[in-house]
Amino acid sequence: MPIEISRTMLESKPQRDMEEPMDANWIIPAFVIIDTLMERLDHQSDPQAQVPDAEIVTVAVVAAKYFANHHARAVQVMQGYGYLSGRISVSRFNRRVHALRDWVAFIADTLEELFTQGEVFVIDSMPVPVCRRARARRCRKVRGRAYCGYCAAKKEKFFGWWLHLICTPQGVPIAFQLVPGGFHDLTPIHQLAFGLAPGARLFGDKAYNAAADEQTIQAESGVRLIPVRKTNMAPHAWFLDELELREYRHTIETVNSQLEKMGLARFHARTNHGLELKVHASLIALACTNFD
Repeated sequence: MPIEISRTMLESKPQRDMEEPMDANWIIPAFVIIDTLMERLDHQSDPQAQVPDAEIVTVAVVAAKYFANHHARAVQVMQGYGYLSGRISVSRFNRRVHALRDWVAFIADTLEELFTQGEVFVIDSMPVPVCRRARARRCRKVRGRAYCGYCAAKKEKFFGWWLHLICTPQGVPIAFQLVPGGFHDLTPIHQLAFGLAPGARLFGDKAYNAAADEQTIQAESGVRLIPVRKTNMAPHAWFLDELELREYRHTIETVNSQLEKMGLARFHARTNHGLELKVHASLIALACTNFD
């Protein structure tokens, strides 16, 4: 049964930090997946640590799922409900989870590789700001006009990264890449499509329209890129492509909504390593949520 968080535990933090009640039926399987992967590769936690490394990674994933990637809040609540083996301070947790960021990335990559053999995938991009545009000149994480981007869907400018994400029709992520916000949407498409199985169909929005790139990708990897055509362009030769585009657009909208709830548009990360850590944790949470 879902575990409801008491009102007294939330009064010190806005309700937006927790988008839905915590569910033990989601948290425990996520921990089992993480713990099994780390155990199979002979990872050993420090014997003096009260909280094992697998639980540290799980807290980061739970923070993405339920607390908009707010680590401090996740540590406090999970300790309060007895999910952790021992006590750990927020500062100590931050040091340990950053030391385990390579494991978080590895777990995300491993889960992605399990679903790369499908025939149908969807691709989309969403902005990942590193700070407000008014603070761009003082930002130390990234610098330069290359990170000044524009999101046509939201009709707003931002300063930071683009997250390009390929998912299955069920919304399970199988490949992603972060590129500067000023880069075109087609910049990472060749590399992302190269990992898909030959003959796969990759559906995207209007930003991925480019006849030359569509032909090159199909010649190099055997993957058909099928973007939504603009109004002034000829429709796809196969009528089935148009029907499938309408169907899979819902997947794109659902995945974007899930990632926004995980705080992707308002990350509070002081370093690029911290931002990448939270992106990987969000993708693990997304995979565990949409895996059927």
